[in-house]
Amino acid sequence: MESPDPPLAVEAALAAPRAKRSNLPEPFFTRMAGRERRPLGELFGLKNFGVNLTSIAPGGETSLLHRHGRQDEFVFILEGEPTLVTERGEVLLRPGMCAGFAAGGAAHHLVNRSESVVVYLEIGDRTPGDWAEYPNDDLAGRLDESGQWTFSHKDGRPY
Repeated sequence: MESPDPPLAVEAALAAPRAKRSNLPEPFFTRMAGRERRPLGELFGLKNFGVNLTSIAPGGETSLLHRHGRQDEFVFILEGEPTLVTERGEVLLRPGMCAGFAAGGAAHHLVNRSESVVVYLEIGDRTPGDWAEYPNDDLAGRLDESGQWTFSHKDGRPY
């Protein structure tokens, strides 16, 4: 059976949230409890880059402090005031602000230190063979040939 044509447009906030909040193993998975991603790019059959409408509850964070080896990332803040935490310092972001992270650049993540929900768009490419480095945690990630992330300790032991 042939798949149906993708929609022409959707209301982003009504897109189904990703069933699994994170691919990270414990003890890191529970740190992502305050994050909810609504994958938008997949709805339209996009293959070269991903787009998520993401929200972070008060006290939540987007990810662990990380950098990608091959993939670029971009965020655009729609609601709320997250703190962008990087190896180069911190910046309070407001609606209308954006930030970009080139592959191999400074490690980064967003933290919601406010009492309101943060909503933002995250956009990233899907370059094969990507890897992720987590400077503050005993974690290393690799994107395998099937497009799935695998994780290990920094010394190579699997989780």
